[in-house]
Amino acid sequence: MPESAKPTTSPSSGEPTLKSPLASVYGLVTAEFEAVNQLIPRLLTSDVHLVEEIGKHIVESGGKRLRPLIVLLAGRACGYASSPGSGAETDEQGRLVRLATVIEFLHTATLLHDDVVDHSARRRGKATANAIWGNAPSVLVGDFLYSRAFELMVQLGNLDVLQILSSATNQIAEGEVLQLSNIGNVDLSEEDYRAVIRAKTALLFEASAHSAACLAKTNEETRDALHRFGLRFGMAYQLVDDVLDYTGDAAVLGKNVGDDLAEGKATLPLIFTMREGKSTDADVVRNALRNRDTDRLADVVAAVEHSGGVDYTRAAARSELARAHDALGYLPDSEYSAALTALTDYAANRLK
Repeated sequence: MPESAKPTTSPSSGEPTLKSPLASVYGLVTAEFEAVNQLIPRLLTSDVHLVEEIGKHIVESGGKRLRPLIVLLAGRACGYASSPGSGAETDEQGRLVRLATVIEFLHTATLLHDDVVDHSARRRGKATANAIWGNAPSVLVGDFLYSRAFELMVQLGNLDVLQILSSATNQIAEGEVLQLSNIGNVDLSEEDYRAVIRAKTALLFEASAHSAACLAKTNEETRDALHRFGLRFGMAYQLVDDVLDYTGDAAVLGKNVGDDLAEGKATLPLIFTMREGKSTDADVVRNALRNRDTDRLADVVAAVEHSGGVDYTRAAARSELARAHDALGYLPDSEYSAALTALTDYAANRLK
């Protein structure tokens, strides 16, 4: 990769540093990714100062922006905007950038709402918007981001893309309600839990890849392949987070280890332990989950390890990543499809 193509901005901008394992992946779409980073603040302008202030806080709080990255890579893998010509932004490039920005706004809106629902005080190592400004402003700015995203969708003028993203947004909201209704539920089944994470996490990854393929007007086989890739990658990404919530480092996670327990969320390591673990381990988890008792976190971690809950969840994540990898086999060979494969490798390496 040419030196000029390497990302050089700081993590707070949403891009990786040169030492990032994903630096070469981002480097393939440097121009488009930078265009997304420039478009986001322009679209956050508002006559209401607090909207801009909260929007800027959440957008600039870091993160890898994997969903917009998947939009850009998937679009390019489908041959969209593959001939930039004289160097000026083509119409195709502009539309792909707008789609990536839509996805980032949808994701950011869900983060604002999630933090309010979960009473979170920390995200990506920084204070959440609701911790600084309160719940009501955070919810309303989340609504602003949703509405701005839909304005952009209309500008794209593609009914297939609009259908994918509007449906995904609706199901994500349903997933939030479903998760909320299961807080403290020690009888949550693995099947029901997978339904929750499909809606809450996987669907936006799925929509990122699938909508890019539709924007590129590629063939049905490629659309289906990217649809499957996004879904399976998204499922795996959440399952990896499930593992890290009991084995990770707070400084790396950007949140406290055990936050899911504090919020009363029965994630897969806990579900497996309650279902398959020894009665003593299962009881430790059930009691801590019912009471959101983080004082017992060390005991819960030990119970999850003893029961094999962490290993089971790791295996589930790797199974999903294998399916995501297989789906990419239906794409034409290119550096962009190879970069999508590299994303699955990156997710797998988070498990180590």
